[in-house]
Amino acid sequence: MKKKRISIFLVLGLTLLIFGCKTDSSQQLNQQSVKSHIPVNSKAKPVIVILIDSLMNKPLQEAIQEDRAPAMQYLLHKGQYFPQVVSSFPTMSVTIDSTLLTGTYADQHHVPGLVWYSDQKKRMIFYGNGAKEALKIDQLQVFLDAIYQLNQVHLNKKTKTIHEELADKGKESASINAIVFRGKTKHALKVPDFIANSNRVPEKMIVTGPKWLSYAALAQLNPKNRWNTPLWKKFGMNDEFSAKDTAFLISQKKLPDVTITYFPENDNLAHRKGPTQLEGIEKADQALQTVLDAYGSWEQAVNNAIWIVMGDSAQSAVYDDRQVATIDLKSLLNHYRIAKLNQPVRNEDQIVISANERMAYIYAINDNVELSNVVKLLQNENKLDIIAMKDGKNDIHVTKGKKGKLFSYHPGGKFIDEYGQSWTLSGEEGLVDITVNNNRIKYGKYPDVLARLYGAMNSHEGKYVLVTVKPGYELACESSPTHIGGGAHGSLHEKDSLVPLIISGTNTRPKTLRIVDIKDWILQLVNR
Repeated sequence: MKKKRISIFLVLGLTLLIFGCKTDSSQQLNQQSVKSHIPVNSKAKPVIVILIDSLMNKPLQEAIQEDRAPAMQYLLHKGQYFPQVVSSFPTMSVTIDSTLLTGTYADQHHVPGLVWYSDQKKRMIFYGNGAKEALKIDQLQVFLDAIYQLNQVHLNKKTKTIHEELADKGKESASINAIVFRGKTKHALKVPDFIANSNRVPEKMIVTGPKWLSYAALAQLNPKNRWNTPLWKKFGMNDEFSAKDTAFLISQKKLPDVTITYFPENDNLAHRKGPTQLEGIEKADQALQTVLDAYGSWEQAVNNAIWIVMGDSAQSAVYDDRQVATIDLKSLLNHYRIAKLNQPVRNEDQIVISANERMAYIYAINDNVELSNVVKLLQNENKLDIIAMKDGKNDIHVTKGKKGKLFSYHPGGKFIDEYGQSWTLSGEEGLVDITVNNNRIKYGKYPDVLARLYGAMNSHEGKYVLVTVKPGYELACESSPTHIGGGAHGSLHEKDSLVPLIISGTNTRPKTLRIVDIKDWILQLVNR
């Protein structure tokens, strides 16, 4: 029994560590659609994408000013810098990474968030969780969902990843510590003995990924990198591991056409210490230096590769008073019978709550529950920001607060936004902070809100309300993690949604400054 208990806590630890809640204005370009001009006859250089979790513009600029990020400063000065690139939604790593790899929002890639409810399976899906949640849920199921189901089942098979499209064109790619990695090459992930001994998880887990797949303790490219995979080094889910496996490909002259490398540690530090901390950026920069050094000199690195260094989501500061900062969804919705974390969903349960830090899905799993009544209860809480639901005609309805104002929209129509997307709009446009002039839509504090919200509202089956909170606040549910006095993300607000992008080694850029458009741009770079 003692051995089994130890194994459970090791699984818990591995899952928490892998998936835990996880400029000069003259350099800025107008964030409108532009055509990337790529010379046809120039030789394509390999593309190296460094994805730094929760990298934000202001602390990055401060780190550069304090000489704590020399590698990023070098690439920035040798290339282009865009401080406000729009992330996906929800602003949680699994959804954002799915958008980066597929070039689509959640309505097409079908990864709704870190936590969601499967109407088909009648259970909650956790790709990661907080420590308190972990004690109430099946950690082996979380491991299977996070490592296998996410990539091989939940990520829409009809939506090709960049790794799959490159393989179709006879090109190679690599994924290093990235959470989403599906490709066309079979790999056997080595499951640690303490998990395989459960008899519920095979000793080797067969997945499909790019030609080169590195994933913490489960798979390494550099045999010496196993030294970076013990428990006290987060089982390999650390910046040093990611850097050394990337540098290994360079030094061994095995660098493929595209490499996507994930640096995870900044996220955890921002959660704990707040979004203004610089320690995580400094650590990420040290890891980036390791990668650049593999070329012999940084000048050679820029001459021989295209570098894309970017954040995935931002974080907004959470108030340091727990009573002020948190919104207890269970209390707001105590009129209903709410499914419990530590039990299977029961016939008498009426709603399920899936909290993703600063956003949540609230599911009506009983035919007697009307979403409009759920919305009315939520409107009583002024700390909530956007409250959205979908009707039978696929219209999205948005409200907030007690005044009962409503904004409705759906794709297609006479109104055109700054990304060339068309919409039909009605009601109070101020609810989503858009302005319309001569049928042209301009976004305010919720970047690309219409497409990003539509994506989440159509990301998976079920009847649900989507809710976000205002800056400074965080949603709390049964044992869900909170970050009092630290940082959190998840919402549509610009404080969670805008990330920096450094490009070096090419004078091109994505057609719009959105993560959803980066995949197609990378394919253009390597397919010349």
